[in-house]
Amino acid sequence: MPNYRLLLGCAATLSFTVALAAQPAPATKPAKPAHSIEAAPKAVSPNVEKEAAPKTPAPPKEPAITFNSVHVDGPYIAMTFDDGPSAALTPKLLDLLAAHHIKATFFVIGENVAEHPEIVARAAREGRTKSRATVGRTLTLAKMSQEGVRSQLQRTDDAIKSAIGKSPTLLRPPYGSITEREKRWIHDEFGYDIILWDVDPLDWKRPGPAVVRNRILKETRPGSIVLSHDIHPGTVEAMPSTFDELEAKGFKFVTVSELLGMATPVTPHPKAEPAEKTAAKAAPSAVPASSPGG
Repeated sequence: MPNYRLLLGCAATLSFTVALAAQPAPATKPAKPAHSIEAAPKAVSPNVEKEAAPKTPAPPKEPAITFNSVHVDGPYIAMTFDDGPSAALTPKLLDLLAAHHIKATFFVIGENVAEHPEIVARAAREGRTKSRATVGRTLTLAKMSQEGVRSQLQRTDDAIKSAIGKSPTLLRPPYGSITEREKRWIHDEFGYDIILWDVDPLDWKRPGPAVVRNRILKETRPGSIVLSHDIHPGTVEAMPSTFDELEAKGFKFVTVSELLGMATPVTPHPKAEPAEKTAAKAAPSAVPASSPGG
């Protein structure tokens, strides 16, 4: 089967219907008397025709299906952990989350779910995850046929549903690599929102717990989706102090699904005034001659 990235995409065509009214033949104008006075025709603005024409309504904006972060009113963030569950590390992380009363989202690999369904079930039971799986870090979507991707997604979906009793709703593609066409057909067929991230401590390079913590603290903002992996000992080791310091900064932890539900519209910034007006507003008014010290 050919690589489906190479298939031609469907062309979206907008069709417009224009109604043309038949114009009646002009009536014969009567001859003007030699001494008649004709009122001057009323001037018509050249823009009248444009103004009178009905405006074509803008097509409705499609809802977003891909998220790196979310615009929220409040200090809410989503911690996410990829590529588990790990038999050795994920239970330790779940203990830590429970001790801090922190919610998190796990993006799991199907084969790991099948091997450790009890860990996934615990995460769901404790309210830590309602999330979705990657198709496997050893594969990239670009090297798979559409049918191959579909098959892997379905198997992972089935494994998660078997472990927690419900299907996942979110997808994180391996390496964050995915085309617009892939996003669309995966969303249409499986209903998944595509979840990327805006904070990446590069913990897969194993730089050490202190570096992982400091990178997360430096980059995290309200609405951030923080990427990390619960398969690296240094990452799990970094989390106690990371959680403490994020809490000290006032951040509140929610799942990715909850964060998406908190999304608020982005308010555009007002246009900046010309420098002369800004300077005039900032300048002190003249002191009246009768005032003291004038």
